[in-house]
Amino acid sequence: MSEPEIKVGTSSSASFHRAPMAPAMPGGRASSSYGLSVTDDIDARIWERIKDHPCFSEQAHHYFARMHVAVAPACNIQCNYCNRKYDCTNESRPGVASVKLTPDQAVRKVLAVASKVPELSVVGVAGPGDACYDWRKTVATFEGVAREIPDIRLCISTNGLALPDHVDELADMNVDHVTITINMVDPEVGAKIYPWILHGHRRYTGIEGARILHERQMLGLEMLTKRGILTKINSVMIPGVNDTHLVEVNRWIRDRGAFMHNVVPLISKPSHGTYYGLTGQRCPEPFELKALQDCLDGNVKLMRHCQQCRADAIGLLGDDREREFALDQISTRVKFDTRKREAYRKLVQHERGDQLAAKLDANKAVRSLGSSGTLAVAVATKGGGRINEHFGQARELQVYAVSRKGINLVGHRKVEQYCLGGLGEKATLDHTIVALDGIDILLSSKIGDCPKKRLAETGVRASDAFSYSYIETAIGALYAAEFGGKPAMPTALGPSN
Repeated sequence: MSEPEIKVGTSSSASFHRAPMAPAMPGGRASSSYGLSVTDDIDARIWERIKDHPCFSEQAHHYFARMHVAVAPACNIQCNYCNRKYDCTNESRPGVASVKLTPDQAVRKVLAVASKVPELSVVGVAGPGDACYDWRKTVATFEGVAREIPDIRLCISTNGLALPDHVDELADMNVDHVTITINMVDPEVGAKIYPWILHGHRRYTGIEGARILHERQMLGLEMLTKRGILTKINSVMIPGVNDTHLVEVNRWIRDRGAFMHNVVPLISKPSHGTYYGLTGQRCPEPFELKALQDCLDGNVKLMRHCQQCRADAIGLLGDDREREFALDQISTRVKFDTRKREAYRKLVQHERGDQLAAKLDANKAVRSLGSSGTLAVAVATKGGGRINEHFGQARELQVYAVSRKGINLVGHRKVEQYCLGGLGEKATLDHTIVALDGIDILLSSKIGDCPKKRLAETGVRASDAFSYSYIETAIGALYAAEFGGKPAMPTALGPSN
């Protein structure tokens, strides 16, 4: 299919004349039965609302992109893991943005991105401060975006303190997805995370401030659930502070109707200038994060594909394209034509069906073996559910766990780009080897003999034999070869023994 040429189009003049939100979830609450794939007997109304949102659907993140616009710099709380003054273009973590935008600049940038990135399906305000506290800028941005691209999804990320004041307005604007960062339900724990909050024109510290924040977060969540707005709860895992406490957080949010829980690791370095970074608070190890996620699985649906995005992130998760859209390189008069986006969605609909069928077949084959064996597989991918990225170009690897339960995405590992200017860096490979701790097999579209040999010496078998295959199909074939079954496709990797 040839892509239509982007030409000058006609913009809508209606403000927020968008498709109405779907009705509230049955019983006003999200059940753990609401999965991220249409194969999980998901309620059709919920599926329609998440099928193209890359943060709310693991399957959607293979095909659809999000854009965060950094229009809300003001914040009403201080977190011990946050320093919004710090920025590095190579740093990917929440709260970081290279340039703060006005609402008008944000709308212009959204139009420029939508014209060149047909995968774009969601525009969100995720800081670098708080979307609900810097409310007028958030609203002005959403009004402009909705006027120009009426069918784009709008979402916000918030700490929840000012959220109850704006739930009705969010519903009126058809904001159908909200993320709240909730790190505690016990104010004594919260006092170790939040030095102070601003509420009602007053500054509160310690346990009193944490108590007010907790009460406002729970009220906001309950109000969103009542209005039928899907909520994702982000929780930062901080070893020795709230790691064991997050089990209780999970129970509280489940009882109040949260759709999804996303537990992410603390990112903390001295160079960030945060309290935790400067005091040596350690980050969780990958195995600790996975153990906690496994403990929580079965209550609220868990998100395991989060990239902990910047406040100005653009593109597919794990493939940030923000640098391509510097504001001074964007025309002051941008028009948006929908045809390229429409053509892409038709293509995705067909490709998605093929991928889903392949995923089902691979999982069925793995389960039918009845083996007690397990594999941990890292995959270099650019999206589309395929093994389609060169090892040397990868900046992150998706991690899959394979067992008699099937093939499941369980997380991702950040890595440094190995090939720069066509040459591999030894120090970078050393870093990648550390990041691959506990991984049995690495799959990429291409890998050189040198890194393949080095990885083998550490116990990681690397292969590019499945280049551009569907991820689950390749993993299923490897599992069958490893544990005595008949592979569904040829495999260049033999059993580890």
